[in-house]
Amino acid sequence: MTIKQALGEAASRLSSAGIDTPSLDASLLMAETLRTDRSRLVLAWDEPLPESGWRFFDSLLCRRLSGEPVAYILGRRDFRGLDFAVIPAVLIPRPDTETLVEAALETAREIAGASGETIPVLDLCTGSGAVAIALKHEMPELEVYASDISREALACARGNAARLLPGNSITFIESDLFAAFGGPMENADPGRGPVPCVFSVIVSNPPYIPARILPSLSPEVRREPRLALDGGEDGLGLIGRIIAGSPRRLADNGALLLEADPRQMESISAMLESQGYNRVQRYNDLSQRPRVIRGFLRGRHG
Repeated sequence: MTIKQALGEAASRLSSAGIDTPSLDASLLMAETLRTDRSRLVLAWDEPLPESGWRFFDSLLCRRLSGEPVAYILGRRDFRGLDFAVIPAVLIPRPDTETLVEAALETAREIAGASGETIPVLDLCTGSGAVAIALKHEMPELEVYASDISREALACARGNAARLLPGNSITFIESDLFAAFGGPMENADPGRGPVPCVFSVIVSNPPYIPARILPSLSPEVRREPRLALDGGEDGLGLIGRIIAGSPRRLADNGALLLEADPRQMESISAMLESQGYNRVQRYNDLSQRPRVIRGFLRGRHG
């Protein structure tokens, strides 16, 4: 069997199983089998696939057919041009979350430009560290902190930062949202120095899926950690806690940015305004739907 034939058979099996991207998934798994990249597969289409290669490829394919996401099978996912390690304890980084990074960079430059100082940024619910690391990678002058309630997620994020950032200059903190802030930072990375009590920018991609919807999600999404998906009864439980707690953790000219479902934006806007935020702005994702919302504290900006 040639590599092309194996790919065709795999794509057919994946398609029959109702997987949305059968050809893409098959090529990613074949590239992993051959220790190459997808762009080079076409050059090897007519080459025979050794029996040992077929057995390994088939084992990966069976995992995909069971509903396991490709990112977990491969153990990695590209985000903003960086190769992030991912494990089942973290949410898989998605292209739509790049909207959060872009909005945060715009906001940080706006605030830093006004003050002329290095500004501290906090990434809540950091998961794999994708947002925090992307921010530090693209704007090294930021003072970046990242927190998560999950120790497994923080271990993954620390590993990504150590591998992707020269000097690994992000401080990671184990915390249930803001619970660990405001006192001795026993849960912060040792040797990093004091963690600020207030930040110029707070960003978060929190859990925002309503709990009742979780059972109807695709098998792939249901494999991701419920802790990173479940936003409570209406999907706004964690978001509400973040909005309520954020004014005490934002410095003058501070801004809060949240990723959420486009259908939640009206409710989130009202919640922000009730906590003293103004200049509320929405940012569209790749599908031109509002994916990120930003607010500044009233009377503290402009």
